[in-house]
Amino acid sequence: MEFALLPEILSSTVRMSVPLILACIAGLWSERSGVVDIGLEGKMLVGAFSAAAAASYFHSPWIGLLLAILVCIMFSLVHGYASITQRGNQVVSGVAINMLAAGLTVVIGNSWYKQGGRTPQLDDASRFLPINFPGRDALFEMDGVGPIAKIFLDHSVLAFIAFALVPLSAWALAKTRFGLRLRAVGENPQAVDTAGISVARLRYQAVIIAGVLCGIAGAYLSTALQTSFVRDMSAGRGFLALTALIFANWRAWPALGACLLFGFLQAVANFMQGFHLFGVEIPVQVFNALPYIMTIVLLAGFIGKSVPPKASGTPYSKDR
Repeated sequence: MEFALLPEILSSTVRMSVPLILACIAGLWSERSGVVDIGLEGKMLVGAFSAAAAASYFHSPWIGLLLAILVCIMFSLVHGYASITQRGNQVVSGVAINMLAAGLTVVIGNSWYKQGGRTPQLDDASRFLPINFPGRDALFEMDGVGPIAKIFLDHSVLAFIAFALVPLSAWALAKTRFGLRLRAVGENPQAVDTAGISVARLRYQAVIIAGVLCGIAGAYLSTALQTSFVRDMSAGRGFLALTALIFANWRAWPALGACLLFGFLQAVANFMQGFHLFGVEIPVQVFNALPYIMTIVLLAGFIGKSVPPKASGTPYSKDR
């Protein structure tokens, strides 16, 4: 890997990290309330399809983003109904959402567009492009400063929203009344209920927030990172986000670091095609597998040290 490629790899790291950060923070809100959300992957997928389809039809990425959020909220409410109201198994509910999303996006996409589940290519007016601020080109062309500025500034508005949500979520969960109540529901829902606060309402609010963030993540995949929706384009990012959340011990700032690590591995894989070691070409699949190998390493090494919210995955009933 040439040193000259480092700024490009770091800029790509930021881009690849954005959907992971959004999904990870979505999982943080949900699981802090005691609701395990295995369905992050599926919600990102339906969000990506909804955003691409709406942006293609209305020629507006913002309408695509809005529809992605609404669809993901609907899926979150289904998960909430199954796991909160009906007190069903939260893991099974999340897996069902993943399976439903994987099949539904392909069936509907193929029915509408006849392209094997792919949506039409989006033009620039229908996508979230990097922000074109005054003096942008001149700044990026400056010696020394330009490559560094490009790492941090050559991104769409959704990327800046993703990174802003990390300190906002950390502050909200630690300092606001709503955040403290939400964390209390995830630790001791009986005490919260005794204080006259609705456990179900707080948990529904948490899964709705998770749905909003998954919608933004899905919209980023299909309207910013790529130019259309393709089958299974989330590519395991929801599970990588869950791994980052476990590794970060359900905290926002460490989760950001874990997502950047995964994003860096994905960026390296993209730049390592045709890489030779001792005269032998290394298959690109080796580099593509790095994030998933790291997932196994992190889970094997840290899952026993991570302490989830005490009521995580446990349905609450006043009768108990």
